[in-house]
Amino acid sequence: MAGRTWHSLPEYEALRALMESGTTSKAAVRLGLSQSAVSRSISSLEARLGRILFERDGGRLRPTSEAAQLNKRLDPLFEALDRIDGPPEPAQETLRLVAPPTYAHRFLVYHIATFLTANPHFFVSLEVSSSEEIIRSIQEERFDLGLTGVELSREGVKLTPYRVSTAVCAMPVDHPMAALQTVQPEDLHQQRLVALTHRHARRAQLDKVLTNSRSRPFIVAEASTSFAAVDLVREGLGVTIVNPFPVAQYRAEDVVFRPFASPIKYRSYFVTPEHRPSPAIARAFIRHLRLHTVQTPFTGKA
Repeated sequence: MAGRTWHSLPEYEALRALMESGTTSKAAVRLGLSQSAVSRSISSLEARLGRILFERDGGRLRPTSEAAQLNKRLDPLFEALDRIDGPPEPAQETLRLVAPPTYAHRFLVYHIATFLTANPHFFVSLEVSSSEEIIRSIQEERFDLGLTGVELSREGVKLTPYRVSTAVCAMPVDHPMAALQTVQPEDLHQQRLVALTHRHARRAQLDKVLTNSRSRPFIVAEASTSFAAVDLVREGLGVTIVNPFPVAQYRAEDVVFRPFASPIKYRSYFVTPEHRPSPAIARAFIRHLRLHTVQTPFTGKA
């Protein structure tokens, strides 16, 4: 079409290389061309624009103001080319994570922080909820990944084993039972006990173990989470029977944990939607947790 301006990328590259290096020989090395090829590109560009872009000055080529102005206008073009040629910028991926208070408030916050430090282009949205709501929200695909310590099988939900633990008895460091290697159900007879609330399935199991052993502790308080139960014990209210994961690794300095002789076991699960693949960020976070979860005498890999 008449009057339409055409552009030559090699000419523009020669212009920029010559302005930065000052001589055709250095510009040629930079571009991997011959000196004559660089000179031809500059001459062609000057002829096409009808302007003098370089003046000779003692063996060097001094750019004119026209060359400097053109070079500045070319900046956006070469910045765009750099983005095309360079490594792609990672898109920010979001992990929608849901977990109960026992996992969320102390355990997960640390691992989320280390995960995001290692993967700065990731983003995590953490929701704290009950186990029932965790299952329901994964079922409805409102979250990508959940953690739970309750085995609630539902259609559309996949439970992947994460950790398995045996019950422990937690007590203050100066409690008489701290001298025991293992706490028997009979040892709890007439002891002050902080129990989990009845909504926990393990409460019914503990009641059965104590009844079968004819052990009658004095229940002084109830708590809805193992962290709260252990914190009450730390205040001197008595002892408690809990899942050591993950509370034991956060209270080991001021509370004593001893194995509790019983068939009570606890299992933790990753919860994901059954009918769609987990996003890459969810799989990456699962790998991160499996790799960095601290081993304790009471809990191990499932």
